[in-house]
Amino acid sequence: MQVPFLNLQLHHEAMRAELRAAIEEVIDASAFAGGSYVERFEREFAAFCAVNFASGVGHGTEALWFALLALDVGPGDEVITVPGTFMATAEAISYCGARPVFVDIDEDTYTMDPAQIEQAITPRTKAILPVHLFGQTADMDPILEIARKHSLPVVEDACQAHGAEYKGGKAGSFGDVGCFSFYPGKNLGALGEAGAAITNNAELKQRMDALRNHGQSRKYHHSVIGWNGRMDGIQAAVLSIKLKKLETGNEMRRRHARQYSQLLSGIDEIVLPKTGPDRSHVFHIYAIRAPRRDELIDHLARKGISCGIHYPVPVHLQPAYQSLGLSRGAFPVAECCADEFISLPMFPELADEQIEAVAREIRVWVEDSVVAA
Repeated sequence: MQVPFLNLQLHHEAMRAELRAAIEEVIDASAFAGGSYVERFEREFAAFCAVNFASGVGHGTEALWFALLALDVGPGDEVITVPGTFMATAEAISYCGARPVFVDIDEDTYTMDPAQIEQAITPRTKAILPVHLFGQTADMDPILEIARKHSLPVVEDACQAHGAEYKGGKAGSFGDVGCFSFYPGKNLGALGEAGAAITNNAELKQRMDALRNHGQSRKYHHSVIGWNGRMDGIQAAVLSIKLKKLETGNEMRRRHARQYSQLLSGIDEIVLPKTGPDRSHVFHIYAIRAPRRDELIDHLARKGISCGIHYPVPVHLQPAYQSLGLSRGAFPVAECCADEFISLPMFPELADEQIEAVAREIRVWVEDSVVAA
């Protein structure tokens, strides 16, 4: 049986007529760069996240970058984050002229370990940037407590956590700013690149809006040096349609995750994902861990099952960050996870029989491995 890792064609088929109508509406209105469709989506997404404001931008990396710039993060500053994340988290820090300072992740949730934050704080620390990885929030209460103690702002990287919850609140709504990517494969994905930053702070909203629009306070009046980071009107119109379907899609993902976990339970050779206390996971990624990861991926590929790896090299071991002088052993949990993660097929339209096929082949591989040993 063929099981794709992701099937965007199937995902979009049921809403194809709606999407076409929305795109034609934007064409008719000629509202292509920013404009009324972006403003509408900003209101809708802010309401969904239960915050006051949202700023639509070109992609998730810009959301992170503009959020940090709006908080005056700049050259000589440090921002605390994790090495177990996509490169964009650290890139946004670096493009402010600041330095990423890493702390290790929690072995169960793969998110920032709050117990390690305070030892990483220095007089140069300007912000804390937890990552809500794979669709699960970090443990926000202790992170926020530490931030308040040291008068540090918190920027949430919620690029994989659209609709995830912590103690009943939505991902992105806890810190000073929450940042989202709407890359097509995300739980809430555009038909191209898009992102957003959310906040309850009107001044931060104003600063981020200026930064995304060449630093303009009004047309041709530039209060700061900004960037061209506006959201496209077509992407905003598409996202307004898809936002209405997000909670249903997230529930389907949770259902698939429960089925995977039930079918794969009791296998000592793999580690299943765990959901932390008081959290609602939205399973952007369903990642298991296996010590002989590459062998398992090869076995599944031979059976027509496509998997992914998120992320095989932690940020601190990337050549791009060799200047930090960090080597293997600096963050052992993140490094171990990077060596073992396998992302199984996960999208709302995934069929029960496809999940059963994936689980069956994993069990076959484990059983064959035990016999061979």
